[in-house]
Amino acid sequence: MNVQENQLPQGWEARWDAQSGQYVYYNTASGQSQWEVPTQPAYGGPAQSTSPPPQQSTGHSKRRQYPTQQMEQVYGTGQQPQQQGGYSVGGYQQQPQQPQQQQAQQPGYPQDAAPQFFTPGAADQKQAPYGQPQQPVYGQPQQPAYGQPGVDQVAGQFQNLNVGGQPQQPQGYGGQQYAQPQQTYAEPKQLHPVHTVNLIGLQPDVRALDAPPPPALLPSNASVTNSPHILPDPSYQRCTLASMPATQSLLNKSKLPLALVMAPYRSFRESDGDEPVPVVSDSVIARCRRCRVYINPFVTFTEGGNRWKCCMCGLSNEVPQLFDWDSAENKPADRWARKELNHSVVEFIAPTEYMVRPPQPPVYCFVIDVSQPAIQSGMVATAARSILESLDNIPNEDKRTKIAFIAVSTSLHFFSLPGGPDQEASMLVVSDLSDVFLPQPVDLLVNLTESRPAIENLLGKLSEMFQDSHVVGNALGSGLQAAHELIGKIGGKIVALSASLPTLGTGALKPRDDPKLLGTSKESTLLVAANSFYKTFAIECSKSQVSVDMFLFSSSYTDVATLSCLPRYTAGQTYLYPGFNASRSEDTIKFATEFGKCLAAPIGLEAVIRVRASRGIRMSAFHGNFFTRSTDLLALPVLPLDQNYVIELQLEEDLKQPFVVLQTAILHTTCYGERRIRVITQAMPTTDSIAQLYASADQVAIASWLANKAVEKTLSGGSLDDARNLVTNKVSDQLSVYKNQIAGSAGASAQLAVPANLALLPLLACALVKHVGLREGSTIPPDLRAYAQDLLTTLPTQSLIPYIHARFYSLHNMPAEAGTIGEHGVILPPALNLTSERLERHGLFLIEDGQNMFLWVGQEAVPKLIQDVFDLDSYGELQGGKYTLPVLENSFNTRVNAIIAKTRELRRGVYRPHLYVVKSDAEPALRSWALSLLIEDRMDHMSSYAQYLTRIKNKVSS
Repeated sequence: MNVQENQLPQGWEARWDAQSGQYVYYNTASGQSQWEVPTQPAYGGPAQSTSPPPQQSTGHSKRRQYPTQQMEQVYGTGQQPQQQGGYSVGGYQQQPQQPQQQQAQQPGYPQDAAPQFFTPGAADQKQAPYGQPQQPVYGQPQQPAYGQPGVDQVAGQFQNLNVGGQPQQPQGYGGQQYAQPQQTYAEPKQLHPVHTVNLIGLQPDVRALDAPPPPALLPSNASVTNSPHILPDPSYQRCTLASMPATQSLLNKSKLPLALVMAPYRSFRESDGDEPVPVVSDSVIARCRRCRVYINPFVTFTEGGNRWKCCMCGLSNEVPQLFDWDSAENKPADRWARKELNHSVVEFIAPTEYMVRPPQPPVYCFVIDVSQPAIQSGMVATAARSILESLDNIPNEDKRTKIAFIAVSTSLHFFSLPGGPDQEASMLVVSDLSDVFLPQPVDLLVNLTESRPAIENLLGKLSEMFQDSHVVGNALGSGLQAAHELIGKIGGKIVALSASLPTLGTGALKPRDDPKLLGTSKESTLLVAANSFYKTFAIECSKSQVSVDMFLFSSSYTDVATLSCLPRYTAGQTYLYPGFNASRSEDTIKFATEFGKCLAAPIGLEAVIRVRASRGIRMSAFHGNFFTRSTDLLALPVLPLDQNYVIELQLEEDLKQPFVVLQTAILHTTCYGERRIRVITQAMPTTDSIAQLYASADQVAIASWLANKAVEKTLSGGSLDDARNLVTNKVSDQLSVYKNQIAGSAGASAQLAVPANLALLPLLACALVKHVGLREGSTIPPDLRAYAQDLLTTLPTQSLIPYIHARFYSLHNMPAEAGTIGEHGVILPPALNLTSERLERHGLFLIEDGQNMFLWVGQEAVPKLIQDVFDLDSYGELQGGKYTLPVLENSFNTRVNAIIAKTRELRRGVYRPHLYVVKSDAEPALRSWALSLLIEDRMDHMSSYAQYLTRIKNKVSS
């Protein structure tokens, strides 16, 4: 190979090496060759050195050497509560209240519970309880706990390789160091401290719901880089256990669930300090030849860096030739800076071999109910105006987006939308509902940019076209078939808007909301689909890469349980607006805001999700909105933002390795025409200790798993009572094992012993069985219950936990800084326990669950408070119900409005919660609805949290 000096980067020269028969590049300043280990690595990672261009090698006498770096993390603490001040009964300002002892603790888990006790052996370690700074956590590196970084590590990594001119010993392929990787991790294992608390008589610290999960305590050199990003943020993916049981028998004995909980395509928000997912744009995608895992921070480089060993199956693979080359700048690149070796969440731009056809354009087909109820409620006019205002926000960067409209009543109304300026839309009516056909082959599905004038013309007059119609009937099923016929060859999204029960054509439904069934064992029959058409049609849609979103507005029964089958199996979502009336500004703003966000959201198309795991681990069950194409492949025609998926795991064989790796890959086409692969890699240490399993359990992930299992129970024929018992029994079984296997004799009959990291799991279980989706009662409409179950199985954990366990704030005496702008945005007041004991007759309180917000006003609220917040003279003038707070020129009104706005923006997703003003002497239905969120109280036939704990304790002790 001829080498021209002017082709080399500055500071490098080429010398011929006769032994290898090739040029070797040397740094003129240091005298080191391209493959030698830098003598002075930079702090926190490999040396900042520049490698020469890659070349084909005919020998391996000069091998690339890459030391493995160490990485550890530290567990953080929260902040102290703020001093309070605000309104009182006797005047404008009241004296600052002293925070309760419980609130003055460090956020995390209770430290003053009596009695506290440790398991034998754990106390001798003198380790701080869960929640103390000793504990490592995601994203915060610290000095390695074992051994010495740098030189010792390099020596250990390369002791069997030909470094420094020493002859290499023939100890197997790649040397003994790589043939037996378990020797690399021969260091003392880090352990989670097992800290036990007694829940009986202990007030739960609800602030700990925001605490991060127990960290994965990996060996210090498990990763090839020292990056702080080698573990995924829990908002992307978390596991119910941060330590993997070594055997299935150990997992069965523990009664703990083993499942991944993930929202792999969650929304990105800079305002929340989100880091964008790193994108690998050079098309160099290194994958294992056997198990197809993507290269990640947990692989091992062998043969001087020429090969990498798979962290899942152990196969040795060649490093791609361009792995160390920066193709964008056409110069050598530092391998250690590659994103896939430093980040657990990365995205690859896929080459053409990852495509089975050219990238499809974004396609939106709107199926709109135009029957009399839809027109009278104002749904059609509001939807048309929202679409018109969103045309510039619909993803259409490359001008390929296509759009179509179908109106349904007793007939199907198609709209011809010819391209060109000054064109108007024309309507074509098809009355045959049994054998759906397209009335013309062109101008029904059109390019959004080319046919923009005709589209705007249609949306401007859509409501007027049907305003005089008195037709009562909805052929939604036939309209959906027509939409599939229209876009099925391309794929895309059907957006269906319905304001009445589909009663005509294919998929016609009948009212079945029999009040006699409510509160009985047969109530769950109202939560399963009544017509098989919607499930079989959904499967056809999935095969054609078509997704369905349902927007339901009926003021009467609309059979959400049946219609939600379409989104469930096509990766869509269901949205419910009960009693929608456009004459109420609150209803219009809520729907227009959510609908506009849905249309503007960037979506992934033709997506598949596959989870791979280390040898011996397999996927056993899947929960979420998708279609399971094979035993481990999830098909999503459209990949939505902020949807949650739960995947259960099983062990097929014993795990011998010190840690295992789980990798989720999401292959999809962006709405801008790029084929991409998002890869999430998570490593977990293995353990044969049941105490470590409990100490590493994630109560938030377990609660998400419980919600999905409970909903699955009702959809598979079980009663709501069976679903509630499932939740309670699972938690009781886990705490029983903990008492008998770990807490030992310390778990006396008067106590309920739990590990500190699961101290709030019984509270979440209590909240779940009292949730509208599962709770006992004969007054909950089936549509509301079915919709709640949809949310329980699709909301990501950061939205699911508030949906189960609402947030409760006292506003009249909140700290002075609450409602003002802080370092991370608007400062919220401290969260309170969900009990009416916190309500004061003169107070102002906010209760919110991400779907609804309740502003509770005490009957003895001082006139000054009413004046400042509502601009009214007295409590008697205040009207309850849906409300929009006025914006007034006083600081307290500004702070309350800021807290409400912040709360609406806090949850990821499109939802804009309604605000209800609830007077303490309000109408019983509204008052009971708000109080039902205070789950620590007793309500109707349901026990209080203290009684629920006693029930669990009795099960544990039996």
